[in-house]
Amino acid sequence: MPPIPGSGLAKGLAVTLRTMTRKSHTAQYPDAQPELPPRTRGVIGLFEENCTVCMLCARECPDWCIYIDSHKETVPAAAPGGRERSRNVLDRFAIDFALCMYCGICIEVCPFDALFWSPEFEYAETDIHELTHERDKLREWMWTVPEPPALDPGAEEPKEIAAARKAADKLAAARAAEAAEATTAEATGPTAEATGPAPGPTAEATGTPGPAPEAPGTPGPTSRPPGAPGDGEPDPPAEGGTA
Repeated sequence: MPPIPGSGLAKGLAVTLRTMTRKSHTAQYPDAQPELPPRTRGVIGLFEENCTVCMLCARECPDWCIYIDSHKETVPAAAPGGRERSRNVLDRFAIDFALCMYCGICIEVCPFDALFWSPEFEYAETDIHELTHERDKLREWMWTVPEPPALDPGAEEPKEIAAARKAADKLAAARAAEAAEATTAEATGPTAEATGPAPGPTAEATGTPGPAPEAPGTPGPTSRPPGAPGDGEPDPPAEGGTA
């Protein structure tokens, strides 16, 4: 059966009539901010402390819009006799958002979680050169990065979080032990001095006379008088005994 002439126009007008009676859902931007999902690709934030200048993000970027400069520094040995080490120090990290196509490859390939997506999108500029954000500006975007979604109740704790919590607990226990030792030392120090052995009173202080010295020629308590037995003469025989 051939289509009725004007049926398509009638269907279109019917849709128009149905929508004319509905309330409009137009968001009055910028007076009303849009509700964006947490994973919105707005701008990239840099967590500089995690960056090791491995250059993976710059090499994998298909637009070559990431610029990184660094230099090497020598780190002295941690222990005597150890070897010195060299590490990369970040001098510049910039992203040209005039070239960026928001593919997110740089964030995916970063092995140390130094780059994050932020849902912020209000950074339009009248000068195209202002769209190149240096590391200070990229660091400011980190404050707008939303928190990661919560894990499932039955999911295992990530190894990174478990290791960080274990190190934090160990450090807190060490500090608590040091504080307890310092408190104990402060509490026992004055007590030991107060309860120490006091010097006894001397003879001069108490006035008690000591033993008088022996006079010359005075027999001692164990000495024998002259001529007593035991001075080289034989002892007299006992009574009733034989000579």
